[in-house]
Amino acid sequence: MSALPGNDAPAISVRGLRNAFGEQVVHDGLDLDVRRGEILGVVGGSGTGKSVLMRAILGLRTPQAGSIEVLGVDALSVRARESGLIERNTGVLYQNGALFSSLTVAENVSVPLKEHYPELPEDMVHDLAMLKIRMAGLGEDAGAKLPSQLSGGMRKRAGIARALALDPTLLFLDEPTAGLDPIGAAAFDELILTLKRALGLTVFLITHDLDTLYAICDRVAVLADRRVLVNAPLAEVERFDHPWVQEYFHGPRGRAAQAALAKEA
Repeated sequence: MSALPGNDAPAISVRGLRNAFGEQVVHDGLDLDVRRGEILGVVGGSGTGKSVLMRAILGLRTPQAGSIEVLGVDALSVRARESGLIERNTGVLYQNGALFSSLTVAENVSVPLKEHYPELPEDMVHDLAMLKIRMAGLGEDAGAKLPSQLSGGMRKRAGIARALALDPTLLFLDEPTAGLDPIGAAAFDELILTLKRALGLTVFLITHDLDTLYAICDRVAVLADRRVLVNAPLAEVERFDHPWVQEYFHGPRGRAAQAALAKEA
């Protein structure tokens, strides 16, 4: 719907971020840039604060220190919160889809449209919702179904449709392939890549799925030791000298993902 002016600055710029819960410090001095038009994979062990970082960028939590700019806007400012500028230009897919169970898929997709553009006629809202449902790879019959009537993969696609409702510039995905079988996960990866290319999206993708990292990510940011250790293309990340990085990318699962990529090439 709305768009912010484009330029060569990063889509997301985080500097000196500190997130803590009482005495538990999750991030301390964390820096991160997300380039416009890229798919950035964000990985890290349990407790490294991947979702906490995402929530801070989205303005869902206030960090103890640091700065966050999203599409050139100070995400921590009162103006950003009150104007909804960032909210209107971001779409989010949470781990389990987070759909309203009592609403149909079409009604779920319509929620952001009604919230931000209440002046739109009902028939136009419905048509836009159905367009997003088709873009997410679902048939039109899915629009009238409740989330409980959908498979896990279909619920995730419904969640993508809702995330795309406002034609966002940024797409945030939290473990999008979790719970999917390998075939379903590969199909979902292909959907994300297709949407990114067709719509010019910038994608912030939290995942533990090595196949996803190798299949669609332009760069990978590794969270460990309360900060971003490295943020680079996979070939560079693989060479980074850190115990977690080496175990993650060069263990059995990492070698299998590399072999699968080499087979496709």
